[in-house]
Amino acid sequence: MPPCRFAFARLVRRPDPEIDLAEAALLIAKEEYRALDVAHYLGCLDEMAATVRARLGTVTDPVAVTVGLNDYLFRELGFRGNTEDYYDPRNSFLNEVLDRRLGIPITLSTMYMEVGRRLGVSIHGVGMPGHFLVKCVTADAELVIDPYNQGTVVTPADCQRLLDRISGGKLSFEPRFLSCIGTRHILTRILNNLKAVYVNRQDFGKALGVVDRLLLLDPESATEIRDRGLLLFQLKRYPEAMADLQRYLQRAGSAEDAETIRGHLGAIRQRVASWN
Repeated sequence: MPPCRFAFARLVRRPDPEIDLAEAALLIAKEEYRALDVAHYLGCLDEMAATVRARLGTVTDPVAVTVGLNDYLFRELGFRGNTEDYYDPRNSFLNEVLDRRLGIPITLSTMYMEVGRRLGVSIHGVGMPGHFLVKCVTADAELVIDPYNQGTVVTPADCQRLLDRISGGKLSFEPRFLSCIGTRHILTRILNNLKAVYVNRQDFGKALGVVDRLLLLDPESATEIRDRGLLLFQLKRYPEAMADLQRYLQRAGSAEDAETIRGHLGAIRQRVASWN
């Protein structure tokens, strides 16, 4: 296990409110970029917040702060959603997002939340299906913001249009889609995005590393135990694959894919038997 994964494991063992989202996201990236200086990028977020604070002066109203934050991040620095190559794995790494000023909804939202936190503004992640958002919570209102679309304020009608585009009109907006989520949930979503990219590229070794970190966040996740077994199968690590798939069936033997997993187990047993 690389040292950065040990650091990630120690960090995510903390109670959810004590997990530093930016640090954890950078530790995810450090497995891809071994020379990555986590402190440098945390300092970049500090500097961004300091610039906004200097411009705002004594202004502390959360809505006014978000207006200043939007102006600086999106209009001056030019952060934007990567619509040209959405599935580029670099979009999932916070260091690349800060360097390239390109990202996907969840990483741009992570940056937004972390700069906002440094400004003393209560900004939370919103795990809407298919499109991550953030919410600025004030004493009087809740402002839903889309960092992927240059910090635009999002209404329930806008959310329905996003859902229509993502689901082909099959998913109706529900107020619960705008519920705030915790840090572990955000990290899980970052990793799930990255896992999907690697699996689609058939880079099963890197996908396995992602699943291992997902299991650090939720060691009892039957889905991730299954996926680790399937990835080990692809990597021809048959005894380990068999152990994970058997464990999955013990936990989710009535799942819709149980027969498929039993078929994989049968194929693995045949291959292992052929070694003898």
